[in-house]
Amino acid sequence: MDDAQTDHLRAYGLTYWCLGSPQGGTSEWLLNYRGGSFLLPDTAAVRARAGELGVTIEPVSGAGRDAIQATIAEENMERIVLEKAPRIAVYIPPTAEPWDDAVTLALEYAEVPYDKLYDEGILQGKLAQYDWLHTHHEDFSGQFGKFWANFRQEPWYQQQVKAAQDDARRFGFESVQELKGAVATQIAQWVAGGGFLFAMCSACDSLDVGLAAVGVDIVPPEIDGTPLTPNAQSKLDYDVAFCFRGFRLVTDAYQNEIADIDITPPEADFVGTGATLELFEFSAKQDPVVTMLTQCHTMKIPDFLGLTTSFDRARLKDNVVVMGDRPGTNMVKYCHADYGDGTATYLGGHDPEDYAHVIGEEPTDLSLHKHSPGYRLILNNILFPAAKPRERKT
Repeated sequence: MDDAQTDHLRAYGLTYWCLGSPQGGTSEWLLNYRGGSFLLPDTAAVRARAGELGVTIEPVSGAGRDAIQATIAEENMERIVLEKAPRIAVYIPPTAEPWDDAVTLALEYAEVPYDKLYDEGILQGKLAQYDWLHTHHEDFSGQFGKFWANFRQEPWYQQQVKAAQDDARRFGFESVQELKGAVATQIAQWVAGGGFLFAMCSACDSLDVGLAAVGVDIVPPEIDGTPLTPNAQSKLDYDVAFCFRGFRLVTDAYQNEIADIDITPPEADFVGTGATLELFEFSAKQDPVVTMLTQCHTMKIPDFLGLTTSFDRARLKDNVVVMGDRPGTNMVKYCHADYGDGTATYLGGHDPEDYAHVIGEEPTDLSLHKHSPGYRLILNNILFPAAKPRERKT
């Protein structure tokens, strides 16, 4: 998984296939070894599948494995056994959206199977069938992404509002915020029971806001016609949030932020700026979890915008581990936290290969970005539940 690899992204798909196929089998993740390489069973079926996916593989002899083990023992590296193919769900509405989802793009390009799940399925308890859940653009605060100011006349926006309001009534809730709060609570309970959550873009801050605001009306009246609860800010329960604390609500319907968690770079002007996200290096032997989540062939990744671009460092809870940020700033891009028996991982931004992906723009063609370090972070998260790492010690 260093620069010798012809398709970094589909290498994850090959590894997932090995874990889920009777022709594959148990594999190993060699953390920090040649960019976070995988040690797969050497069978004709695996070789054939690698050829189909266009993934570079190298045969390793018994002596070669011994040499790798010796190197790993001496360096900041570790061997992690991958035991099973995680059951993957993506939280996505049944209605068409005017944007794409980086995780579904990555899954489909790498040929990793997944199921779509939305409010009804989560309220019915179907999350229990899965190991890993992704949420991306949804606004769990019930404010429809705070797109009211700029897009309230657009058919796609009106369709989303109507569908959400219809669902709220159908499931017996008085408002969309109440519905989304119940869904967020179900997700939090699933994570606390051992689930793995990976969120990007606006799902990161809106999940925490939605959880903290359960039972408290926080939606500006321009959006849904309901007056705000007096002193709503003082009634927020930060203890139930995944990663953030002490955030202040943005109750102006004309601002697309829902809270002061997100930090958008001042130079955000729909062109690349050359700014980079830099990954942190961790001890592979003592901190295998965050080491898995940061495996890459480079430690510097071009930054990218989103409805939620990055997180204010001052808003992070004490137990949150920062895995990547903009150096010299308070902008945290990538973070991870334990939550009960499960974990939550947040990555800010919309599309790792499009600095400013706008509404209605064509999806990114990942066949043109086979070595994308940002998309590797997404795929690290997909394989993470396949392992049973030791408990983090720091």
